[in-house]
Amino acid sequence: MDMLGREMKTIRIAALMLAAGTLVPLSKADEGMWPFNQFPREAVNQKHTFDVTPEFLEHLRLSSVKLPGGAGGFVSPTGLILTNQHLVTGCLGTRVAEGFYAATESAELKCDGFEAAVLEGIEDVTSQVVAPVKGKDSVKELSKDALAQRTAAIERIEKDCAAKHGGRCTVVKLFSGGRYDLYRYKIYNDVRLVFAPENELAFFGRQRDSITYLRYGLDAAFLRAYENGKPAATPNYLKWSAEPVRDGDLLFASGDPVSTNRLATAAQLAFYRDTALPIALPRFASRIQSLTNFSAESEAHRAAAEPVLTELASAYKIAAGKLIGLRDDRMIARKTNFEGKVRRAAERDPKIGTEGGKVWDQVATAYKLWAPLERPYQVLEASPAPGSKLFRIARQLIRGEAPESGAIDDAMETLLLTQYLEELRRLGEREAPVKELLGGKAPKEVADALVKSTKLKDPAERQRLAGNRETARKADDSMIRMAVLIEEHASRLGKRHDELIGSLETSAAEKIAQYRFKLFGAAEYPDATGTPRVEFGVAKGYTDRAGVAMPYADTFSGLYYRANNDGPYLVPKRWVDARNASAKTDDSRTALNEVAALDFVSTCDIGGGDYGGPVVNRAGELIGVTFDGNLESLPDTFLYTDEQARAVSVAAQGIAEALRKVYKADALLKEIFAGSAPGGVSASVRGGVPARGSIE
Repeated sequence: MDMLGREMKTIRIAALMLAAGTLVPLSKADEGMWPFNQFPREAVNQKHTFDVTPEFLEHLRLSSVKLPGGAGGFVSPTGLILTNQHLVTGCLGTRVAEGFYAATESAELKCDGFEAAVLEGIEDVTSQVVAPVKGKDSVKELSKDALAQRTAAIERIEKDCAAKHGGRCTVVKLFSGGRYDLYRYKIYNDVRLVFAPENELAFFGRQRDSITYLRYGLDAAFLRAYENGKPAATPNYLKWSAEPVRDGDLLFASGDPVSTNRLATAAQLAFYRDTALPIALPRFASRIQSLTNFSAESEAHRAAAEPVLTELASAYKIAAGKLIGLRDDRMIARKTNFEGKVRRAAERDPKIGTEGGKVWDQVATAYKLWAPLERPYQVLEASPAPGSKLFRIARQLIRGEAPESGAIDDAMETLLLTQYLEELRRLGEREAPVKELLGGKAPKEVADALVKSTKLKDPAERQRLAGNRETARKADDSMIRMAVLIEEHASRLGKRHDELIGSLETSAAEKIAQYRFKLFGAAEYPDATGTPRVEFGVAKGYTDRAGVAMPYADTFSGLYYRANNDGPYLVPKRWVDARNASAKTDDSRTALNEVAALDFVSTCDIGGGDYGGPVVNRAGELIGVTFDGNLESLPDTFLYTDEQARAVSVAAQGIAEALRKVYKADALLKEIFAGSAPGGVSASVRGGVPARGSIE
């Protein structure tokens, strides 16, 4: 081997050591949202002394289901799917409050427009998509002709695959174009609802608890896939574990994690930490406070405000969680240290060179230039009038987008628009058309007049203007005029953002991803793309930021302890009745086992969120279903850590206990335990642990 060859080998070995040792060592952390055809079998075996065989992964893949907004898993040979309740609320409709159970197949509720997809095959088609690149720079930007050729190649591959195999074929871009895989799905277009609990139980604690753990939500539901009018034959399904989850158990989770941004540079993270998130959080917080006060005034106000409060609280939770993580200096330090080593390795590669390393400098310069524009950009373009449905509709119409539907609450809209006008006034005339909007009047007076006079509260008027951008812009309507006045300033900022930040973010991420793929290869996983992945980790508690030790699991007793029959902690009547009945009997066959596990946490890396996916143990048996992450997991969008970040799942033991003792869903229980481990239902739901609301 010549000197250059030896140097390149050394660089590659060093790079692999970086991937496995410096950022987050696979030997020390359970990092990664791994494509099924790229699972780190050796690393898991080394750490957990368990060989994840190809057969294990294939069975998990074929038992897993991609659903709208999330995932699920087959749990019987007749098409029964376990997923999250919050993923099926559209199918529940008006039944969301009381829940639903179909004791017979004929009673199962068809979910219109709902489909389930199973990933039947994966094939690396990179060589068919990417023509060989000639010359020194193998990670250069593509010309328009080259991009057109790739698009045509992808369309051809997908078309040929669909013609040969049927179903749906999709070419997935990984590592920003470093690799292309062909995913072949079997599609079930007939999906029906079998069971879903009341919303008060599925979303217990509502948004107030969604930013923390312990959690007490029964966020689980059952669907069934049908073919030709009959329950689908699904020989690949997950057997229900006869044993509850235990502290330290090795677990595997499959799902479709939403997009992550782990290629973000240290300069980007610093911008989010110092500028973007500190601007966004107070905007959400002030509106949450106003709507909370508004809700307390009457039941009608509460009903009107609750959906908007949920939306804003979710946005606040995500932003706050990210900021908390980014303010941990260790995160930025780790990112800076790792990217410095990646950059030096890339610059030493003769096929990349020093020019390639300049991408990090370009990103840092762009964000420094953009920072002063972030506040007006958020207020005018990125997130104008948070919570206001009227303003959102007006903007949708003048931009030629389909307007959203739903009723308008005048009092709430006046409140939110008043806050927005006050925000615009603080921006000043230089950034916003303050004089034209306010005309010397108080924001509250202007907001009140806007809401009273606009015609956009009428669904017929929205439909009349929908789809015709010019007609909408010229409409004689107060809300339209407001949106048009703001549009000139907003579009100018949007264009500037795209020129300075948007295009650079995309190109920089692509270059960095390709550098890393070139250096690390299959030793590194690609960013999440909303496509099927598998994660691994252990059931494990943690110490939260307040220094409080959090157990790996909680129990039904904690649910009742937390209940106050008011607000987010309302326990449905049937659950109160079940507890009262249990107190009057010593028969374990009918009494609710209050120390059965309800929710548990694990170190499985769910990235920016992975909902509805099954969680299995070493035996490949179902142990739970993922439904959220704790607050400390939100920075995982940028950088994974297992110190405090946890995936939150509903325990299979808790689901079975609820079905048997509370919902009396005997037919459903019989189906999910048919063919499972010996002992059946009673084995799965028996036992517990001595604890008050948590498993120690």
